[in-house]
This record gives sequence, structure tokens and C-alpha cells, in this order.
Amino acid sequence: MTTNISRTAATRFANSIAARAFGSLTTVVVALLITAPANVTAQQKEQPPAPAPAKDFKLPAKKSFTLDNGMKVTLVPFGEIPKVDVQLAVRVGNVDEGPNEVWLADVMGDLMREGTTSKTGTELSVLAANMGGSFSTGVSPDELTVFGTALSEYAADITKLVAEIALSPAFPESELARIKQNRLRSLALAKSQPATLATEKFYNLLYPDHPYGRFFPSEAMLQGYTIRQIRDFYDRNVHASRAHLFIAGRFDAATVEKAVREAFAGWQSGKAVMPEPAKPFAKRGVYIIDRPGAVQSSMYIGGPTIDNSHADYIPLVVTNALLGGSFASRITKNIREDKGYTYSPYSMISTRYRSAFWAEVADVTTAVTGASISEILKEIDRLQNEPPSAAELKGIQDYIAGTFTLQNSSRSGFAAMLRTMNLHGLPDSYLTDYVKKVYAVTPADVQRVARTYLADDDYLIVIVGDKKAIESQVAQFGPIY
Repeated sequence: MTTNISRTAATRFANSIAARAFGSLTTVVVALLITAPANVTAQQKEQPPAPAPAKDFKLPAKKSFTLDNGMKVTLVPFGEIPKVDVQLAVRVGNVDEGPNEVWLADVMGDLMREGTTSKTGTELSVLAANMGGSFSTGVSPDELTVFGTALSEYAADITKLVAEIALSPAFPESELARIKQNRLRSLALAKSQPATLATEKFYNLLYPDHPYGRFFPSEAMLQGYTIRQIRDFYDRNVHASRAHLFIAGRFDAATVEKAVREAFAGWQSGKAVMPEPAKPFAKRGVYIIDRPGAVQSSMYIGGPTIDNSHADYIPLVVTNALLGGSFASRITKNIREDKGYTYSPYSMISTRYRSAFWAEVADVTTAVTGASISEILKEIDRLQNEPPSAAELKGIQDYIAGTFTLQNSSRSGFAAMLRTMNLHGLPDSYLTDYVKKVYAVTPADVQRVARTYLADDDYLIVIVGDKKAIESQVAQFGPIY
């Protein structure tokens, strides 16, 4: 199940590079230590140059058109490497599941990889490999995606392969038991992890009686899915009018357009459906899932906020990174670096279609559960009461702008951004003006955004831990459930 946190999926990351020539490095260091003047101070050390500001993203000249059946197509020349990425996004996902259909969309996506009416899953994989590429499928709360990548000379062929997987899946009965067993193992593993249990409870509370809040199926529900159910779900939801095809990379536009029109022409239009936006709910309370004897508490703290269609979304992204969404953030410095309460806390903005929430996630030592929550809430309040310095904000802006540029520097990342913009109805300016808008955020904006969109007085506080050990620590934060 793909989400920003655990339905995949997701997300937040750093790379490190290690030196290999240990012997040579040691010799050089020793020599420097012997010859270095004794009065060299930290202030005299040469500082690295400041990074140059990230540049605005330049959107390549794209071609868009709509087939007679309603399917939209976007072709974008991108990069210099002779490869192409094909991503077919269909507006169907977990949001379309009924109360007794949790993960049914995911099982459908798994089975779509197992063959079409004319080819087995192995034959599909061999075909893609012979094109110098591969294919896959993915399901998120709002979207089914069929992916294909290949060398540029096979752009038309990989497009046809993606079309075949999407339009004529076989849903082989012979593979269903294995797929369900794989999902059952994933379910058992997920439910054994305290952090995942906290996530599940948070979603249940935030989106009651909505598919977004139905995080895990029961084993019996998952085990009971049939080919007929899967086929019915596909027939109800997977149609041309709900689809948008994105092709990015190096390819001959005329050849690829011809292949698109031929491969997808026979797809039934179906009914275009736009789900009603979910309205997340939050009311201050402490929800404890008891794990007697647990040495740490897994916490999920947060509530509703604005989604990426809102004019203040990019200022909120900046505010989140400064508060808890980056390694240099205030909450991370406070409860990780200064106090040692936790190893890897982080905050995030998680978006759905016209719905979003902000949350801080952390695993903390049991004895400091209450103190950790207090420090998290204090950091939110501090940002609401006092704007950050210009220097602190600049560092965060450089981080966000650089990360955004890197994320969109590959074919797959760029195509994924186009899918996101399509799903949420965002204009091209969201992409081209993103960096500019990041640097336009002022310290006063950060304070205003924290006051307006981080309403911590109503935040849900979910904790998986030893109830007996933590109950008295957290009673000050609201009624305990």
C-alpha cells in the first residue's frame, strides 16, 4: 500500500560518501598534524564557499492531447540519456475501496503484473528487459500507475506494452494465492511494528468512516478476495476517461504519438469520477495503544492542514522543514541533538486529493515520553510566537530548493511530478515557480503559517508504549483514551 508514510510509501533521505584510500589518508593526516602550527584556531580554518541558489525549473516544451475516449496524453522531451519513461496514471486507488475491500486495489495492482490475455508475467518481463528496461505497477490512496522504461529506440514498444498491461490484464487465478500470501506476510510484519500501529491509529482517528482511514485489512478480509471481486473492481474503476499517460525522455514524438493512438484507441471511455475530498478530523486527546514493558514509545502527533492546491502550501513546506522536516530542523535539534530523547524524529505534510495533515513522528525512550511531547509542542508554540532569523530561514530555503531541483532532475522524478500536478489539478507554474516561491518566504510568513495552519491545540496524540509507565507523563496533554 503506497502512501507518504507506510502505504508504500516513502521518503526522506540523505546520502553519504566514504573515502576508500585509508592508508594514504592516514599518512596525510599524520603529516599535517606534525607540521601544523600550534596556534591555528578554528576561526582561521578556511570555510567552504556558500552554495549558489538553486535555479528555477525550466519546463521543456511538452505536447498534450486527448484521445476520443477521454484519455489525456502528455509527451515531454527530457534529458540527454537515450531512455524513455512511460507512466500511465489512472485515478483509482484505495479511496475507491469499500469498507470490506481494504487493499483490494493493491491486490489488483499486484495481479496486473502477472500477465495479460496474450502474455504471461514472465513473457512481459523478458520483453521489457529486451528493450533495455522494465515495467511495474503501483497503487496509492488516489492513483493506480503502470510504469515502463526502455531505451529510446523502443519508446513505441514500451508504450504498447504499458497499454497491454493496463487494458487487458488476465488476472490469473493461478497467481492469486501467492499474491495474497505475500500480502499477508506484509500485513503481519507491519502490525508487529509499534510505529506502524501508531500510524494506523492516527489515520483511523483522522479519517473516520473514510477509505483514507481504513489502513489495514483483516487477515480474513484479505484472504477472502476472489478473482471475480478483483475483476469487478477493475471494470468499475479502470477506464480511459480517468487516465493520463505521461511519456518523458528522448524519443521520436511522431512515432510515439502514433503508437499511443493505436494502442489506447480501443479502451472504453467509462465514467469520469472525482471523489469528494475527505475532511480530516482532529480533537485534542491522547490515544494509547498499550505495549506492556516497552522500552520506548512510538508517537504520532498532528492534525489537519492545507493541501498543495492552497496558495500558502509552499510557505507551509518551508515552515515544516524548519520545524521538524529536515535534519537541521528545530524539533530534531531539540529532542535528538540536545536531549538525546530519540534518534530519528521527523515531521511531514501528507497530502491526498484536496486533503492533508501535518504530523511529527518519533520513537522516544519510555521514561521521557511526556518530556518529548512537551518539547515538540513547545517548538510549535515558539515558532508561532517568534519568527525565525533570516539566516536560519535561508539555510532551510537552500535545502528545499536544492532537494526539489534534484528530485526533478531525472526522467522518472520529472514524470512523477507531472503526475502529482495532474492529480491535484496544479498549473505548470507550480513547477516552474516553485524555487522562486520558496525563496520568497519571509520570517514573518513562517510565523504566520505556523499560527494559521499548525493548530496544535487540536492535535491528536497517538502513542504505542507501556501505558502504565507513560500514562501519568502524558495526562497533561489532554483526555486519555
